[in-house]
Amino acid sequence: MDEKKYEMVVCIVNAGFSQNVVEAARSAGARGGTVLRARGTANPEAEEFFNIHIQPEKELVIMVVPKAIKDEVIRAVYQDAGLGGEAQGIVFSLPVSHATKIKES
Repeated sequence: MDEKKYEMVVCIVNAGFSQNVVEAARSAGARGGTVLRARGTANPEAEEFFNIHIQPEKELVIMVVPKAIKDEVIRAVYQDAGLGGEAQGIVFSLPVSHATKIKES
């Protein structure tokens, strides 16, 4: 089976913290990402269980990074924007089965 070369790193943070995520990821070798606005739908039981207030306005930062630096990117993002801080970020990765570079004309 073909070894996957890339991973998609996704970070969900409270609105206003996406730049923190991008800067942390870049410090670990990522080249950039895409920021999407989102709205969380957690229920009150989740807030009570995690002992946090869940802000409904969210931002998703999506980055495709070489598999070799995925762990460093995740670690940097979580240290800067993880659940313990105001960003209340969650970060995870998914394998990328195919990636294509688009040639500039």
